[in-house]
Amino acid sequence: MIKGVRGAPDILPDEIGKWQRVEEVARSIFHTYGYTEIRTPIFEKTELFIRGIGQGTDIVEKEMYTFLDQSRESLTLRPEETAPVIRAYLEHNLSARASLVKVYYIGPMFRHERPQAGRFRQFHQIGAEAIGSDHPAVDAELLALLQQFFHELEIQEVELHLNSIGDPGCRPRFREHFVASMLAREPELCEDCRMRLRRNPLRILDCKNEGCRRVVEGAPKPIQFLCEPCTEHFKRLEELLHLLDVKYVINDRLVRGLDYYTRTTFEFVNKTLGAQNALVGGGRYDGLVEALGGPPTPGIGFAMGIERVVASLPKDLQAAAALQGVYVATLGREAWEKGFWIVQALRQKGVRATLDVEGRSLKGQLRQANKEKFRYCLILGEDELKKGQVTLKDMKEGGQKSIMLDEAVERLVERQGP
Repeated sequence: MIKGVRGAPDILPDEIGKWQRVEEVARSIFHTYGYTEIRTPIFEKTELFIRGIGQGTDIVEKEMYTFLDQSRESLTLRPEETAPVIRAYLEHNLSARASLVKVYYIGPMFRHERPQAGRFRQFHQIGAEAIGSDHPAVDAELLALLQQFFHELEIQEVELHLNSIGDPGCRPRFREHFVASMLAREPELCEDCRMRLRRNPLRILDCKNEGCRRVVEGAPKPIQFLCEPCTEHFKRLEELLHLLDVKYVINDRLVRGLDYYTRTTFEFVNKTLGAQNALVGGGRYDGLVEALGGPPTPGIGFAMGIERVVASLPKDLQAAAALQGVYVATLGREAWEKGFWIVQALRQKGVRATLDVEGRSLKGQLRQANKEKFRYCLILGEDELKKGQVTLKDMKEGGQKSIMLDEAVERLVERQGP
């Protein structure tokens, strides 16, 4: 038997309802906030991610699935979606359609990581990008969108962590002081962070090693080195978040793991999930469009791990178990043919419906209706046919009653819903 690839789990029918619930809420809220969907290819030219994410990042150096196609061109399965969205934004001149382009995406990403709880080699993200404005109101709106998303999913344990990491004008001064601090305590850093210190020192702030985290505690903080424009941007963002009643905490170590971030960085975390507790990560990337060959263009976005959001859903929220639709249970050939017609009529009215094709007993059909989570069971046998009636059983409430056969479809259509 051939098994699935390690770190790329199947999403089985019993679980898919929860995923669909998360995606439905996301699509609804994105629409409310004026975002439209974009879909980019699963693979891109490798150069896009090297330029977009950064040569010294763990993603580019260790985690990308890269291959040569028949034309000997280097392609990579997308490890993230921001760079592909910006590529599409430039290639199709989306800026000509609106000064502020707001798009969202839903789909799989790929990174060759060590599989563990909350971390997979194929994982799924919901994300959004707002391209074309550096106004802090765009940042505030995006964070309000995410707060509303978690509220509608009834996920209570989420906390917004917020920081500003400055821009190319003020970040070099912070970097200089940070590197000096790390060099003074280099022996205490892990092997990976000693390499980062030479190539990409701010990545040390992302390290999960406890020894490195202790070293970082006494190091300079990005927010201490902000220039006046960055300070004003962050101050105005805080004012707007208070205006919108978006709760947050300042995390002055939060820099995110990609090179393109500037100014605002944020995460929504669920501490009940353990080590892999970041549900959403994002920030402002005012230099990314230019880095990918476009004109200077500000932007901000986020990516959300669907696996971790599904794991955070309340235990009593059983979206997958919601009772819906009609199971038609029949006894006898004539009743089955009438039931087959009823099932098709219900489907044409948009009602989930089915009937048995395996010759089960009535008891077996009722058991199957319960197993497949149907709200109603329509029971039709020879006696019911003679009377022109059917028995309608409510699988949720437990009661049953007789209704006229020629009214059955209309009555069942009316009953759909909670």
